[in-house]
Amino acid sequence: MEQLKQDIKQLIIESLDLEDVSPADIQDDAPLFSDEDDGLGLDSIDALELGLAIKKKFEVKLDANSAETKVHFYSVNSLANFIVSQRG
Repeated sequence: MEQLKQDIKQLIIESLDLEDVSPADIQDDAPLFSDEDDGLGLDSIDALELGLAIKKKFEVKLDANSAETKVHFYSVNSLANFIVSQRG
């Protein structure tokens, strides 16, 4: 699971061109889309790009119109749990 979290962090950085962010800067349980100081402050465009990157890299299905998808994208932890559950 730790390797998966590192892979997700690296994917976030690469797919969103976050040049000033390292994987160590992203906390596992911090909100990805929060404007607070503890989150990355990603926006809806970032969500689309990240969703596409996750679908491609981890071969999971995402429903962009689902309220559950927002829950899965809350943090690195929630993304990792979602990916593991999709892999069965």
